[in-house]
Amino acid sequence: MTIPAQFDAKTIENKWYDYWMKNNYFHSEPDHRTPYSIVIPPPNVTGVLHMGHMLNNTIQDVLIRRARLKGFNACWVPGTDHASIATEAKVVAKLKAEGINKNDLAREEFLKHAWEWTDKYGGVILDQLKQLGCSCDWERTKFTMDPDMSASVIRSFVDLYNKGLIYRGYRMVNWDPEAKTTLSDEEVIYEEQQGKLYFLKYKIEGSEDFLTVATTRPETIFGDTAICINPNDERFAHLKGKKAIVPICGRVIPIIEDEYVDVEFGTGCLKVTPAHDMNDKTLGEKHNLEIIDIFNEDATLNSFGLHYQGKDRFVARAEITQELENSGALAKTETHLNKVGTSERTKAVIEPRLSDQWFLKMEDLVKPAIQSVLVDGDVKLHPARFNNTYAHWLNNIRDWNISRQLWWGQQIPAYFYGDGKEDFVVAENIDEALKLAQAKTSNPSLLTSDLRQDVDALDTWFSSWLWPMSVFGGIMDPESEDFKYYYPTNDLVTGPDILFFWVARMIIAGYEYTGKKPFTNVYLTGLVRDKQRRKMSKSLGNSPEPLELIEKFGADGVRVGLLLSASAGNDIMFDEELCNQGKAFSNKIWNAFKLIKGWEVSDAIPQPESSKVAIEWYEAKLQQTLLEIEDNFEKYRISDALMGIYKLVWDDFCSWFLEMIKPAYQQPIDSVTFAKAIEMLENNMKLLHPFMPFLTEEIWQILAERTTEEALIVSTWPEMKPFNAQLIADFESTIEVISGIRTIRKDKNIPFKDTIELKVVNHDKVSTYFDSVVAKLGNITSLEYVSDKVDGALSFRVKSNEYFIPITGNIDVEAEIAKLTAELVYTQGFLKSVQNKLANEKFVAGAPEKVLANERQKEADALSKIVTIEQSLVSLK
Repeated sequence: MTIPAQFDAKTIENKWYDYWMKNNYFHSEPDHRTPYSIVIPPPNVTGVLHMGHMLNNTIQDVLIRRARLKGFNACWVPGTDHASIATEAKVVAKLKAEGINKNDLAREEFLKHAWEWTDKYGGVILDQLKQLGCSCDWERTKFTMDPDMSASVIRSFVDLYNKGLIYRGYRMVNWDPEAKTTLSDEEVIYEEQQGKLYFLKYKIEGSEDFLTVATTRPETIFGDTAICINPNDERFAHLKGKKAIVPICGRVIPIIEDEYVDVEFGTGCLKVTPAHDMNDKTLGEKHNLEIIDIFNEDATLNSFGLHYQGKDRFVARAEITQELENSGALAKTETHLNKVGTSERTKAVIEPRLSDQWFLKMEDLVKPAIQSVLVDGDVKLHPARFNNTYAHWLNNIRDWNISRQLWWGQQIPAYFYGDGKEDFVVAENIDEALKLAQAKTSNPSLLTSDLRQDVDALDTWFSSWLWPMSVFGGIMDPESEDFKYYYPTNDLVTGPDILFFWVARMIIAGYEYTGKKPFTNVYLTGLVRDKQRRKMSKSLGNSPEPLELIEKFGADGVRVGLLLSASAGNDIMFDEELCNQGKAFSNKIWNAFKLIKGWEVSDAIPQPESSKVAIEWYEAKLQQTLLEIEDNFEKYRISDALMGIYKLVWDDFCSWFLEMIKPAYQQPIDSVTFAKAIEMLENNMKLLHPFMPFLTEEIWQILAERTTEEALIVSTWPEMKPFNAQLIADFESTIEVISGIRTIRKDKNIPFKDTIELKVVNHDKVSTYFDSVVAKLGNITSLEYVSDKVDGALSFRVKSNEYFIPITGNIDVEAEIAKLTAELVYTQGFLKSVQNKLANEKFVAGAPEKVLANERQKEADALSKIVTIEQSLVSLK
């Protein structure tokens, strides 16, 4: 067949992905082989591909394709996450644009809209991953809201509740007023913000005196139910037993005493607002204070806010401050640096709020996960420095708030049969709930219509923490063949930002339900940043469109570009030039392949010694690289593994091996060497396939007629064999010799077609094994070892060995002597200037060490160059 001049990535990508899909190479079923399984970190169902996904999934595809080549039964389970907060927000916004308010809809009506949205936009990202070349088992694609996945979540909730690990509590929670739901502590990001400290005056009841409190939130005065002083603070002894009047609302509140108040902090008087501050709530419970919640769910003020009812908290803050100032109740304001909690999802400022929520007790659950990672090392984090982050989170873990005030997600399986807070049962479905409720109430006449299910949904992470088990049916059927075969999985590739949210929780769930780890290795990627080290975002306009990159550079080029700069755990400074480098590598390989296929082959000619030597060297070099690659994969240094293959192919194969075996112009190559060249190219393709699947499959299929069983994707990884390391070391010296010859040819304008002689004084007793290669690549007619220097010859040195090229009629000796003499004079002058500088005590005393080291290196280089020039002049005279 005619091989195209250029590698057409787009055509080839479509052709081979369709071929792989048609032949079901990605699909896995349990069999006699050792399994290798990975579960994808499920992206948001309505998300689109971004650079982080590109990096993460390229690494996963490299691991799964390599496992396939190594003979494992490789299974990569794809899927998407229902992303309750993000997806519900999008659906609410869509409905709002259509003039529909979520609160006007019944739950079932809203969920119908949510499913329509998911069906319309969901799964786009999985199709985009196919363009990247991801070899997922698409038949196993899962969605966290699939019926079997939701059933697993509900069963987990019921199980943990029955074990006494899930409880319902009236607690101070993190409230996101934009998403209108609670958040776990881990979903709150604390940011330092410049704000104000307001000093407010509260009148003492029955007198003209007042006390002063300092607050960052003057709008919360409507929820004040006490003023607290330290009983040991003599400044306020006269206030004991008295009452204060809250400004604006005029509420009379007690002045209580508690050593909790720090006499050194603020004014020494503390306003207590139990409904809107965790510490105040604790004080309120201790002193039996009234709890007044002044906010609606969207953080506007409710009726307790009086004439500010319906106004946003920040708008109200400004207006209340003005009213306080006008009434003389604002003593002063000061600028104040404050840590403010914000929602990881919506960026809204979090509001502490008292609410009935569901919690999972973590104190005992977390212990096996701490032991596994930090003590036994059964689960390994790569890089290991993330063990410290992991330890910090898990050693300071708090109970997990698992309920969310949302409709999109698994509805909490708690069924209420009365108005009391404890009037509920927990069951997998309403029929089981009815039986439990009838037994609990001793009322057999109770009907399902008498039950109402908790309206809240479970935290999305409460479904995804089961992911490695639930995708194989392990929660619903722990004895299933798939679960017993594929679980525990092998590797997990994800970002360090969800090390606690997802990774740690999966480890916790794995040990709770199976007593086993969910995976052995966790590869933590870095963030993809631009070359200015900024995080990529649409608002900054610095995030390239991944599919446009694939269109421009080809999927293989983009994969290589990303991985060359992606060491585990370190942020990637992404530059499109890296993808261009990947594309250039594709072209280099394609051109090498075309060169080999373009040679005429003859059975009639013997194999040259230089080709025999070249093959032995490259086989050793390939084995050395294979050893390094295996070591890098074991240490999860994926980019180092790729760089090793890159250098092997670009430098050793293309730049040296092919030059060493290439036949003379318009001459055939011997069949023995050609067969070995094809074998070496095939081995290169096997090593490259996990990184560059499309290009390598294309070359593989053109090299020979292949059956579907012989496709590269299901071929075999090169076998590791012993190799001659000395051979590799000797060739490094040979490279220097060839480079020396080429330099003289270039400097003296000696065309390569003109043969030369080479005489060697072999002081180092180096191996003569590569002499045939030196002779071929230097176009040398005679290579002779001599005991003395050769007069009338050009020379160069490699270590202690001296190499002489006798002068022929091609070189004007007089002109060469004149040129070398002029170069000698210049270098001697340069040396003198450097030595004068180093002899200057003032310069040496004042110059930085780096500058002095540079000057000393200049001196050494000049001295060495003078010796070389003088030797060349002696040879020519």
